[in-house]
Amino acid sequence: MTTRTPTPAGSALSARDQRPASTWQVVAWSVPSVRWAAAALALFLVGLAAQLLEVPVAVWWACYLACYLTGGWQSALEGLKALRAKRLDVDLLMIAAAIGAAAIGQIFDGALLIVIFATSGALEDLATRRTEDSVRSLLTLAPDRTARIRPGGGEEVVSADDLRIGDVVVVRPGERISADGVVVSGYSDVDQASITGESMPAQKATGDEVYAGTLNGSGGLRIEVSRNPSQTVVARIVAMVADASATKAKTQLFIEKVEQRYSAAVVAATIALVVVPMTLGADFESTLLRAMTFMIVASPCAVVLATMPPLLSAVANAGRHGVLVKSAVAMERLADVSVVALDKTGTLTRGRPRLTRIVLLQRDFDADGLLAVAAAAERSSEHPLGRAIVAAAQERGVAVPGAEEFIALPGRGVRATVHGRRIEVLSPARSGNPAVVSDMQNGGETVVVITVDGCPAGVMGLADDARSDAADAVRMIGRLTATGPVLLTGDHRQAATRLADEVGISDVRAGLLPARKVDAIRDLQAEGAKVLFAGDGVNDAPAMAAAHSSIAMGCAGADLSIETADAVVVRDDLAAIPTAVALARRARRVVIANLVIAATFIAVLVAWDLFGNLPLPLGVAGHEGSTILVALNGLRLLRSRAWRMP
Repeated sequence: MTTRTPTPAGSALSARDQRPASTWQVVAWSVPSVRWAAAALALFLVGLAAQLLEVPVAVWWACYLACYLTGGWQSALEGLKALRAKRLDVDLLMIAAAIGAAAIGQIFDGALLIVIFATSGALEDLATRRTEDSVRSLLTLAPDRTARIRPGGGEEVVSADDLRIGDVVVVRPGERISADGVVVSGYSDVDQASITGESMPAQKATGDEVYAGTLNGSGGLRIEVSRNPSQTVVARIVAMVADASATKAKTQLFIEKVEQRYSAAVVAATIALVVVPMTLGADFESTLLRAMTFMIVASPCAVVLATMPPLLSAVANAGRHGVLVKSAVAMERLADVSVVALDKTGTLTRGRPRLTRIVLLQRDFDADGLLAVAAAAERSSEHPLGRAIVAAAQERGVAVPGAEEFIALPGRGVRATVHGRRIEVLSPARSGNPAVVSDMQNGGETVVVITVDGCPAGVMGLADDARSDAADAVRMIGRLTATGPVLLTGDHRQAATRLADEVGISDVRAGLLPARKVDAIRDLQAEGAKVLFAGDGVNDAPAMAAAHSSIAMGCAGADLSIETADAVVVRDDLAAIPTAVALARRARRVVIANLVIAATFIAVLVAWDLFGNLPLPLGVAGHEGSTILVALNGLRLLRSRAWRMP
């Protein structure tokens, strides 16, 4: 069966599409294939009633032929397109079988085949639509129009799609934010649960990042746009879901490759079942009827539908619970995971470390002065430690000067010029490791060293608390895999070990630069493990690319990690990682069960037709019934209870 073309991003999944879907019935009826299948069923029932009431033959034949047209035109068109591309599609086999049945007077059997075939295709389309709608309901989408500041002053109302990087928009109390950007003036609480899953509104002031589609609170904000409309967090999430629906799993691709040869074999066997008996003097009508029955029951419709409905349903269910899986291939990879490797900061911890103390190493600075230059250097950094230093300066009311020539040093720290002096905020291992560092690290603090013109000027200790659900998530991961999770972190061993002991991780690999994280993952995979890596920062992107599967924690995380990951956890929920793996494994079990069901039905029905006398209506009911059965079995994964803790 031809998989229907999914709705692309920018049309039904457009971030501007806010059509209501108040009930499942409304959603189902909005799918074209459902309407055509319903029309075919209605015409079939009218024809059946007319036939039973013995009205003129022309009347019920007309109803059945109309059923052929409404229920079969899409499949016929897709089959002809495939034939033009020199591919033999099972859609065309079904249409040919239905026409053959009508040609020998079995119009009822052919119409029944068309109705059930159209219904199975509609069910497949519904799985795809539910995937799209689940994510649409997950997100509060950005407004169509927004107030933009004119270059010469004053406001103008423009389409949100027309915004460009550098534009400044005005967001009044109670309005939805129209673009991803940075607050340039104003103060407010912003409800951004639709993006980050935070239960409480986040305080936003000058310099803070905000996201399109989130709801402004009681204050007014002026926001400088930092991303084009097509690149906002909302737009990228929508595109991910569209891509997930458009991609096919490896199992599906293999089935479709085999399907071409199998379908050709079915056609050849059908021709043989007509030609050979006819040359031996068999009756034409009974011979053609047996051949048409064989073509129907041997067609691999149920096999083709065995894979995608379960995987698309799992993608939809995960999306409804805040995990966006980018493709059916990614869902298959999640099912294979045998070892889970976790980053520390922002994954196992809250990712919001706090400054605990400052130790001065030079007399040129006091604590506030050192904090000021460190915050200036870190202002452009996205690392949680850098944000904590900037936040500490704001909390203490320290004036932060401007910085120039900012450079991020991956795995090492940052460098910038402040008041003409070179300021570096570095990992202790990259800064000469002053003696005080060891004492602070032994206490479980994460330490950074501030150097001025190459000389250590002070040391800052920071602490990051574990997530409240980290220990439970680690236990769930342990139940899913043969071994517990592995902690891979660039932090020093003392802090990493303290956290690992707190949450229950025994395998700790600390002090890893991004390249060493990649090496650690490759070492695990060389031992035969299928590694899932979960992280949230730009430094995690190489490890994500190297792992068998990967998950990014939070759509507000680094762009590179989100783009690299196979899945994104939108909400602040670490337990979503093992739950998503468990759902993927359920989907794989359903796929295997579907393939067994489909193969069994085909084998039994083919044997019955070849060695017995299988009535055409029973063959149609058995073949198309198995197709509907595997589709409905896959759709079971849409239910909320399929998303449950392992």
